[in-house]
Amino acid sequence: MIRINNVSLPLDYEESALCRYAAKELRISPDLIISAELFKRSIDARKNNKIHFEAAIDVVLKNCQDSVLRKCSKARAVEPYSYVLPGCSKSEKSPVIIGSGPCGLFAGLILAQAGQCPVILERGKDVDSRTADVNIFRTSGRLNESSNIQFGEGGAGTFSDGKLNTGIKDKRIRKVLNEFVAAGAPEDILYLSKPHIGTDKLKIAVKNIRNEIIRLGGTVVFEAAFTGFEKNDDRIKAVIYEKNNTKNRIETDNVILAIGHSARDTFKMLLENNIIMEQKAFAMGVRIEHLQESINKQQYGDYYSHPRLKAADYKLAVHTSAGRGVYTFCMCPGGSVVAAASENGRLAINGMSEYARDKINANSALLVNIGTDDFGSEDILAGIDLQRKLEEKAFRSGGENYHAPVQRVGDFLNNNKTHSFGSVIPSYEPGIEMTDLNSFLPEFMTSALKEGLFLMDKKLKGFSENDAVLTAVESRSSSPVRILRDETMQSLSMKGFYPCGEGAGYAGGIMSAAVDGIKAAEMILYNNLL
Repeated sequence: MIRINNVSLPLDYEESALCRYAAKELRISPDLIISAELFKRSIDARKNNKIHFEAAIDVVLKNCQDSVLRKCSKARAVEPYSYVLPGCSKSEKSPVIIGSGPCGLFAGLILAQAGQCPVILERGKDVDSRTADVNIFRTSGRLNESSNIQFGEGGAGTFSDGKLNTGIKDKRIRKVLNEFVAAGAPEDILYLSKPHIGTDKLKIAVKNIRNEIIRLGGTVVFEAAFTGFEKNDDRIKAVIYEKNNTKNRIETDNVILAIGHSARDTFKMLLENNIIMEQKAFAMGVRIEHLQESINKQQYGDYYSHPRLKAADYKLAVHTSAGRGVYTFCMCPGGSVVAAASENGRLAINGMSEYARDKINANSALLVNIGTDDFGSEDILAGIDLQRKLEEKAFRSGGENYHAPVQRVGDFLNNNKTHSFGSVIPSYEPGIEMTDLNSFLPEFMTSALKEGLFLMDKKLKGFSENDAVLTAVESRSSSPVRILRDETMQSLSMKGFYPCGEGAGYAGGIMSAAVDGIKAAEMILYNNLL
């Protein structure tokens, strides 16, 4: 098979014409091509008057590959992707996975495909029951601390945009994409440069992956809170969990800890049991909303309404004069700002989009880097304390009913309380409270945000427009702790204990967390061969 890179395609190209475009690049007759399909496709919008797709196309030829490769510098020979499971006999004791986010789910899927019959313990509910609890919170402000946007089947990423783009380079990425498609995700994630599933379709895929794990012999236990463990010398011996107010015990030789970044009680329990951890830098800030049409116009110019161009996104990063980083994160085109609290009396927000990305507003986290020097303490959990303090202030500023404090950008920049909105109406539910974010956000954060808005407006005109809306507080962008592990991915404190994914400090998003889970599962399989 040949892969042709840097192929320009017009916005209105037809899939049936890929053979013709490939033949032109290879300077051969289309009759010599058996098949042609997209491997990667991105939007080239560097020139607003000449927007097009940039693609890589995989081509199968009729007995002329070597001669074609000699003529075309854009082409190279590639092998079709395949994932090979590490082979090993079934372990006497089932491996246990704590958490069913992308890390836990894909670790469970690999172990199940290898015949290891994993047991997944999830503190929250299945995705359907969880969705009902999220909707109750969204409409009434009644929070279920164990079933919300942070906790439950699929993890926090289930209620996001389902973004699968990542900065990591790993062959396992294709395995993740293939499994998502097999579970019902849109097939375009296989070739889009910025693939996304959307919350609506991700819920279906998560459920189907769970059902596949069970079909292969695995077990998934919901509303099962990990509360402790036993060890024999320096090795894990058993896991303790609570379900229906009853303690349960599972003997095991291997545990994958995939708890996510918001399992604060679990971090505390692990620290009290001498699991080696360290403070980790993270980021906090706000969500910023614009009209999606405005973003489309800025990014696509005269092409902004073209039917082949979906809702536009952006990714911005700047450094302030004080040296602090400010950046956008988890940008949700055509989405909404959502209630992401998981603790009573503390308010946190996130962003979410469905696959269509057809809501009126665009939103993104606008974050300020928080270094360990900002924690104010050497306590390992000081970053969590900092998150909680800010979430408590946001809760009080919003009226102590999970309404979120919001402010127009123009008012924020001028230190004025907001009294009305312009063209951009906040999308957050269950409700909002107009306020002055300067009154409770720390000064180092507000000053960085203000300078960041100014600098980002130079990169994306209109980013700091007066009518854009800020909602606080975005505090759960990543984990403020790291659970230390060795080169075999096992905890420095205990053999057979594999901290991985976002909560343990080794991933940042659905894709990197899923890949980390696969690697941990592979490590268990390799160790079983020894």
